[in-house]
Parts: sequence; structure tokens; C-alpha cells
Amino acid sequence: MPNQIPSSTPKINRLRAAAALIPIIERGLLESRFSRERAALMASFCEWAVEKPSDDPEGVKLAETVGDGLKRIKSVLSAA
Repeated sequence: MPNQIPSSTPKINRLRAAAALIPIIERGLLESRFSRERAALMASFCEWAVEKPSDDPEGVKLAETVGDGLKRIKSVLSAA
């Protein structure tokens, strides 16, 4: 039985990229490898990726993941 290939649209691909970027930003901030400005710029891509709501179930889940990550990143950026 062949495996189903997940749907691939520009919106889904942006959300996948943003979801993968969240832990990179968090780790970069934690280890002081990224400046606050660079982290904020990367986070702005993630914000852009979740701007328009998706009706695809995978898109909704990815948007929630990215949104939760952005909340954590914003709290770190605003703390110091």
C-alpha cells in the first residue's frame, strides 16, 4: 500500500518552514548565537507565514505550533 504524500502548497510550505524555524530561533537566543534583531527578523517571517488562516487541517495545526512558538520567542525578546 503506497504512502500518501502530504499536500504541498506554498502556504503549507511556508508554515512548515516557519515551524522548523521556531526551535532554531529559540536555541539561537538561548545560546546567544543570534542577536535580538536577527531573532526578531526571523520571527517576523514566522508571523507572516501564519497571517492568513488555512482551511487545511495540517495548515491549522502548523499555524498553532508556530503561534505557540512565537509567543515563547516574544516573551524572551521582551524580557531583556
